[in-house]
Amino acid sequence: MRIVFMGTPEFAIPSLRILLDHHYQVVAVVTVPDAPSGRGQKMTSSAVKRFAMARDLPVLQPGSLKEPDFQHQLRSFSPDLFVVVAFRILPRDVFSIPRNGAFNLHASLLPKYRGAAPIQWAVINGEKETGVTTFFLEEKVDTGNMILQMKIPIGENDTAGEMHDKLAMLGATVVLETVQMIEQGKALPQAQDNSLASPAPKIFNEQCRIDWQKPARKVHDFIRGLSPKPGAWTHHDGTLLKLYRSRLDDMNVPPGEPGTVLDVPGRFIVQTGNGVVEITELQQEGKKLLSAHEFLRGYPIKAGDRL
Repeated sequence: MRIVFMGTPEFAIPSLRILLDHHYQVVAVVTVPDAPSGRGQKMTSSAVKRFAMARDLPVLQPGSLKEPDFQHQLRSFSPDLFVVVAFRILPRDVFSIPRNGAFNLHASLLPKYRGAAPIQWAVINGEKETGVTTFFLEEKVDTGNMILQMKIPIGENDTAGEMHDKLAMLGATVVLETVQMIEQGKALPQAQDNSLASPAPKIFNEQCRIDWQKPARKVHDFIRGLSPKPGAWTHHDGTLLKLYRSRLDDMNVPPGEPGTVLDVPGRFIVQTGNGVVEITELQQEGKKLLSAHEFLRGYPIKAGDRL
């Protein structure tokens, strides 16, 4: 089985590693071009490229997937299968090259959460479970026939970052099983029920402001669903605070204005539209990430202040 693997971020590495560990012939790896990154704008390679080069795998970095030279290179590898994990949208001229097709690993229980941010939206929406799905590629994003799906629970305090890491490992197992099923002729693709589809669009920073008017559960899910990136935020006296971890507290408090800091020594408790949330990890703009206990020792916030 001659495989071309396509991927970019850390999420894709466990899937590539497991194929190599099981002695599949990965004849090439496709990833994004190097790009300037950080304050110094140093040219930086993708996580997948760094991993592939450490394993002496051929790496292709096309500027455009429609380039004839790139497509010619792909054909020259005589691929049996494309395995795609957290990469770009492939045009039909590309995904139709391998004789066994091309499949994608998606970090949701399709058809739920089609789009660029399935992990974040599942947590933000308070889902109790999520999972991964492999499916054969079609031109319309995340709509192809499903091959294999596995579920995993979402804990009450799990962040999107923690679920990302769990799903990357679960996804590797599903990728391996999917390749084995295709190789053995046992894959039985199932059509997605489009009536059950839900979107998971990319999340931008301006969408990450906390609405303290919402109930405590919604605020808590919003904070953990945006942690660590892009990060839920609020303001205190004009200072930007990013909140990364919280927990629910069932303390009885009289009704108050949402966003009010409560008088609870040593703890950062905030009134919401219904109930309270305890902030446990946060970051002042330009400062380092701190536990709430460390933060309260050095930051001038007091009971009655409004966020």
